[in-house]
Amino acid sequence: MSPQVKELGPAHFCFDQEDESVKYIAKHLPWYGPKYSPHDVPSFYDISGITEDPQAFQKVIDLFVERYRSQGAAGPTHIAGFDARGFIFGPPIALALKIPFVMIRKAGKLPGVLVSSGKYTTEYSTDETVMRLGSVKAGDRVVLIDDLIATGGTALAGFDLVDSLGATVHEFAAMVALPFLDGVGKIHSYKDNKFKDVVCFTMVDDASIGKEMGKDPPEGTPRVVPAEEVSKYAEAATRNL
Repeated sequence: MSPQVKELGPAHFCFDQEDESVKYIAKHLPWYGPKYSPHDVPSFYDISGITEDPQAFQKVIDLFVERYRSQGAAGPTHIAGFDARGFIFGPPIALALKIPFVMIRKAGKLPGVLVSSGKYTTEYSTDETVMRLGSVKAGDRVVLIDDLIATGGTALAGFDLVDSLGATVHEFAAMVALPFLDGVGKIHSYKDNKFKDVVCFTMVDDASIGKEMGKDPPEGTPRVVPAEEVSKYAEAATRNL
């Protein structure tokens, strides 16, 4: 049975954070501080805690699949994932639902005739994403999926791409939400509230993950270890989830 879904705000839904399944997923989401992260952010969530544990990974996929399967004929016709972590969750969901998976890629990565989002700003950088022209069309209902939602910049690029191709964003979905950055609010207020009625669904609130999931190694451990020194630092890099 899926966890109870709670409404966090207008068109924003999340699983009950007290549910044991949600707690289990949260306990498989370690985070790292700026010194051990690819970006200068206070907490960088590492989804390898999910992907390296088959039970946790399966649970995440099953919960998303159950949500969209229960919508029946009114559910999504396509799953579209963001480069790159949306490519991890999107394909198994799409396969289970027997619907297409569509890639939303960073500029310069896809062949063929493409549609561009134009430049946009995220919490990390300025980016541009593209989709293949013809990958979705009028009448399609597309779930946009990513590992987390922060400022909403990447999500909005996906909204613009799907909209420009004539399809409808059925829902935006993410495993982790960072509510203090108000990404969902920015989606709903974008372009004079154009997407205010599109549901945003998130699985785990960052507050549910907790400080104990911080896994920075002991002081002095290098960020990148030379191959010949792996044995020297292996214990320092070990994390218990």
